Amino acid sequence: MAMRDITLGQYYPADSAVHRLDPRVKILLLIGLIVAIFMARNLVAFIPVVLFLILATVLSQVPVRLMIKGIKPLRFILVLTFLLNLFFLPGETPLWDVGFAVIKKEALLTAILYSFRLVLLVMGSSLLTLTTPPIVLTDGLERLLSPLKVIHFPAHEMAMMMSIALRFIPTLLEEADKIMKAQTARGADFESGNLLKRARAMVPLLVPLFVSAFRRAGDLAMAMEARCYHGGEGRTRLRVLRISDGDVAACVLMAALIFCVVACNSLHLY
Repeated sequence: MAMRDITLGQYYPADSAVHRLDPRVKILLLIGLIVAIFMARNLVAFIPVVLFLILATVLSQVPVRLMIKGIKPLRFILVLTFLLNLFFLPGETPLWDVGFAVIKKEALLTAILYSFRLVLLVMGSSLLTLTTPPIVLTDGLERLLSPLKVIHFPAHEMAMMMSIALRFIPTLLEEADKIMKAQTARGADFESGNLLKRARAMVPLLVPLFVSAFRRAGDLAMAMEARCYHGGEGRTRLRVLRISDGDVAACVLMAALIFCVVACNSLHLY
């Protein structure tokens, strides 16, 4: 797995309908999508979710290969999730006897559902970061969390930390890829051997990566202090967030998606 395959935190610049949506609306749409994904209890209920994601991807002008590439790092987790549900969940209808276990129809369908949920969650989260710059995402998070300031919740600081973390995911992954290539050129082997040996082989990668991360954090802190950053109090914004007709239409579409998922669940299909 190449480190560059992880797309979470990356931004794909484009002038699309999804890019122009208000960041607050996009965050709420992601929450609504997560709710719809977990509400779906059968394969038919996933059809409107998949159609919604396809429509959002087409409108965002994000290349499909970029969306698919974000799933590659999850191959091991997907296979593990599928196998655990396949062999350890109970069921009543046997499909195949593999000798050491009996595969049940209910377990197979549940394994497919859980794996599919994970894929859709990653694609939806990646679409948010691919279509929203970190600074704009920070403003949206802060505005959504601003009502909590009544109880002295640090909304601006929390939003800033989350956006910085998202922003530095691609940077740290690129740094890890460079270190891995350098260590491989010096004879390090990250692929062969059992799981314990592979874990030990990661030590020459993790140590310089942590050193680089702390150095970048120190440089960022000094840069923010040099620019007289003192939190969100009294700060003005270059971009004023306003709800447009496109935002309202997107919210209506999300409400229709949740309604369709509920309707499909009532069909009692698996």
